[in-house]
Amino acid sequence: MSRYTRTITATPEDIDELGHVNNAVWVKWIQDVAVGHWVDVAPREHADAYIWVVTRHEIDYRGNVSAGETVTAETWVQDPPRGARFDRHMRFTGADGRVKVEAKTTWAIVDRATGRILRVPKEVAETFLP
Repeated sequence: MSRYTRTITATPEDIDELGHVNNAVWVKWIQDVAVGHWVDVAPREHADAYIWVVTRHEIDYRGNVSAGETVTAETWVQDPPRGARFDRHMRFTGADGRVKVEAKTTWAIVDRATGRILRVPKEVAETFLP
């Protein structure tokens, strides 16, 4: 399976009134890492033909991250798509080795030319699966 990792350091702008990364920032990071994975592995013709949209987020917050702290984001697709959709798994681990956030997001593929959701093409799915 194609795994993708990225390191992210929390900035003061990411912090909420409780002194840790705001929940909305975690959602943005999930989006940024998923898009980074697509850009990293997709052949140019796939990236030109398709775009992905989120249809669902499931997020478990397990620890806090403060300004200046770094997390390692890891994402992967575990199972084949179901029609137009597939689930992407995400894990953010702190420098202390502890998982801070885990998520499962459901994404749908959209044909850029028509703007319509379509069944995930086999060759696109193969990019992510073992």
